[in-house]
Amino acid sequence: MKKINLNETVYQLIQQYPELKNILVHMGFTPLQNDHLLNSVGRMMPLKKGAEQIGLDIPELIAKLEGQGFTIEENA
Repeated sequence: MKKINLNETVYQLIQQYPELKNILVHMGFTPLQNDHLLNSVGRMMPLKKGAEQIGLDIPELIAKLEGQGFTIEENA
């Protein structure tokens, strides 16, 4: 089972689930295409905050990730 905690950093999540990078890029996280940004900002940016910064509603993020087979844990 693929579990995602929205409070984990983007970098941690992509390390755990490499396929998540392309999924997030298609959702609008286009800076993740740049490995330098992923390795710097991505190490500090929780997924939830990143979604808010690009204007992606959290319920929409959750629905899209669940549609890709992930289980969402907001508070762990």
